[in-house]
Amino acid sequence: MTKKSNFKFLFWASLSSASLIFGACSSGSASTSTALSPEAKAGQELASASGCASCHGSNGEGRVGVKWIGLADSQVTLSDGTTVTADDAYLYTSIKNPSAMRRKGVTSQMPSNNLTDEEIASIIVYIRALKD
Repeated sequence: MTKKSNFKFLFWASLSSASLIFGACSSGSASTSTALSPEAKAGQELASASGCASCHGSNGEGRVGVKWIGLADSQVTLSDGTTVTADDAYLYTSIKNPSAMRRKGVTSQMPSNNLTDEEIASIIVYIRALKD
């Protein structure tokens, strides 16, 4: 296994573990910060500090940017008409390279960012915590 593929494996394995841990510990609605696990709360704080919350809302409710509440594992129609599941890979790609998988009907352009893979994984844990 190459160093790069080993890193990708470790990244996705740690993201999956964090998602499983959070899923086992969650209870009720996570739309308020008091209902978030420590891992999801860290993702929320990072989203706020990184400027994500200015468009996606302080609790993922959406503003100029897409609503994060209920986004994880939902069906998303892209600008080319294809439909994808908003799984971890989609969320990662959408954060890492915002123009790669544009949603149909979205006119605003998410700015590029300098988030690390670990920071993106943390934000994904937060997005997964936001249930309808």
